[in-house]
Amino acid sequence: MSEPDAPAAVPSSAAPRALVVPAQQASVRVHEPRRGDCPWCGSARLRNRLRTGDLRRHRPGRFTVDECRECGHTFQNPRLTAEGLAFHHRALRDAPRDAVTDHVLALRDAPRRRRATARAMLRFGEPESWLDVGTGHGRFPDTAREFFPYTAFDGTDLTARVERARVLGRVEEAHIGALTDPKLLARVATRYDVVSLLHHLEHTTDPRAELRAALDALRPGGHLLIETLDPGCAFAALFGNRWLSYDQPRRLHLLPPRNLRAELETLGCAIVTTRPVAAKSGTSGSKHRALYIPYDLAGAAALALSQALPAPWRAIPPTPFQQQARAVLLRAGTPLVAVAALTDLALAPVLRHTPFANAYRIIARKPAN
Repeated sequence: MSEPDAPAAVPSSAAPRALVVPAQQASVRVHEPRRGDCPWCGSARLRNRLRTGDLRRHRPGRFTVDECRECGHTFQNPRLTAEGLAFHHRALRDAPRDAVTDHVLALRDAPRRRRATARAMLRFGEPESWLDVGTGHGRFPDTAREFFPYTAFDGTDLTARVERARVLGRVEEAHIGALTDPKLLARVATRYDVVSLLHHLEHTTDPRAELRAALDALRPGGHLLIETLDPGCAFAALFGNRWLSYDQPRRLHLLPPRNLRAELETLGCAIVTTRPVAAKSGTSGSKHRALYIPYDLAGAAALALSQALPAPWRAIPPTPFQQQARAVLLRAGTPLVAVAALTDLALAPVLRHTPFANAYRIIARKPAN
């Protein structure tokens, strides 16, 4: 699966410089101008869904998520600049992190989920070649090989993790960079029978460009496998900024299923998703597979616990006593998060058939000519 929160080597001096910048100056430096229209359909009918800080890594800044009233596209507005995105994606030396929330997020990439995703492609036969976009450490190709032992798996990633995946034998070819990069795309054009975008689109600055690049990498008649988050999930309205899937500021776009299907059909693709499910209200006749990643309840509990404790990240660093107190209190609250996680797992088979489904899968076939 895509692993966007990759650590990147940076000088230890980067953290203090970023933290001491006054909030107003930092906002000017790391945010693009605010949009007055939807980046998907162009409508000016926007509404605010939430304003929040970085609840998971506790770095400075405030972030806004807006929704288009016309098409439902949900997006960060104003969006971070390239500099801001790089800061919030990298792992800074000595930066405090909440292990509880990180463990909850790991449920997204559990082996059981990777196997379910790979099995979805069995009905289409064994492909000769498969490109996993945003593959990170290559865990998904490694799992998918259980079902497709004769397939050649390659991977792309923005970081050198994909090269490590190649060394470990999880992918055969490793490509560092964005798939939309013309140089990278020239190397992979029309080479693959399957291209997978697994929880990748929500982290990209231009999801439409990613879709076009993925189709360019496919051979005629090849299949595009997409899994992404559903902004229509009922937990989003229930939990607000404690809905873990918002994960501000690292997730830039959340695409409603109908928007993604319509875009793929506009590009000439046929939607061939296995086991179409009952549509949510307003999406009658949809052909996407609703999914439930079992981490919404646990994620809300972990974020609430983290918010209730002394903040670990400030312009003036916390004292050793404050850091130790936070660590002790987090450990004390872990059983509550564990109970929520077990509830998530128990309810998952039911929730994916309800408006509480928090993700979906679409499989599309590229035109044969």
